[in-house]
Amino acid sequence: MGPRTPLLARIDLKGWIFLGALAAACLIVPLLNLGLPEGSPLHLPTYLVSLFGKYLAFALLALSLDLVWGYCGILSLGHGAFFGLGGYAMGMYLMRQIGPRGVYGDPVLPDFMVFLNYKELPWYWLGFDHFGVAAVMVLAVPGLLAFVFGWLAFRSRVTGVYLSIITQAMTFALMLAFFRNDMGLGGNNGLTDFKDILGLPVQAQGVRVALFLATALALAISYLIARLMTVSAYGKILIAVRDAESRTRFLGYRPEHFKTLAFVVSAMMAGVAGALYVPQVGIINPSEFAPTNSIEAVIWVAVGGRGTLVGAALGAILVNYAKTLLTGALPDAWLFALGALFILVTLFMPKGIVGTAIERFGGRRAAAKLPPEPDIAPKLAEEGRGL
Repeated sequence: MGPRTPLLARIDLKGWIFLGALAAACLIVPLLNLGLPEGSPLHLPTYLVSLFGKYLAFALLALSLDLVWGYCGILSLGHGAFFGLGGYAMGMYLMRQIGPRGVYGDPVLPDFMVFLNYKELPWYWLGFDHFGVAAVMVLAVPGLLAFVFGWLAFRSRVTGVYLSIITQAMTFALMLAFFRNDMGLGGNNGLTDFKDILGLPVQAQGVRVALFLATALALAISYLIARLMTVSAYGKILIAVRDAESRTRFLGYRPEHFKTLAFVVSAMMAGVAGALYVPQVGIINPSEFAPTNSIEAVIWVAVGGRGTLVGAALGAILVNYAKTLLTGALPDAWLFALGALFILVTLFMPKGIVGTAIERFGGRRAAAKLPPEPDIAPKLAEEGRGL
């Protein structure tokens, strides 16, 4: 496939199915929620719209992780850091929109700052009363952290389990920092009690549907970006770095440059996922930085299929749906079920759901298209007679 091939021609069958499913959800969910009365048996409650939107935000996080793990071999156990930073950037904007409607009625300072005797708004809160500033920060803050971290780690040729441990230490350090009240970000309680987004009530039914649609759109765009990156010449070099980094370096490439770019793009996608997650769940606190959340995202990717993009998103949706069901019925058993799921997938489906399906059905289809092997016996006989 040449470098000038249009993007749509680079999307394979599973990609079209994925995009088609997203488009169908964008039609069906608003129709069932806004188009049908609450008394209808087909009416979709608004809380389920937000729940589905949360699933899509997690799918975007999983897709961002698959971009670096599935195609560069970077097993990040700290993607929750980028997710949390994007969420806090959006949370700061939402807090600034409360204004004098807070408990203490201060038109500028959020309630937790009034409670902690802040005299003025910290400098890093300035500008967050504008959505444009918050949107830029959602991308810039995770991207900058990923660039600094990736440039230092990849230049030092830190790979494998050592890199995974460092990424986990990064998110753990952020969790400890954000727990501190003097960070000016709400401490243990985080940011909550949001009122408006873009001048509209964040709890309104129509706004909930709009947030779901925005999350689906962000997931589709991120998939297209990741797909374009992975099927291009750049993506082939990424895979070469993943499979044989030393050989790729000997060929004259600089693996740290390719890995850093992928890491930054992945972090920015994770930041967008966190920003869309926060208004739908109504809170952001330091627990989002917990290393267990990042490890759980790795399980989503493994279940769906590492190196497939679509599988990562599917794994996030399926695992979180199972989590919703199981935590409601047997809340104490969820962590055991999650661990068992990871073990079973590793042993019996190491390529995940989508990867296994591609291997089985795609392999059969390719085999069916192969031309029959020619009968070479007559040719050999003819050659024998000529000797």
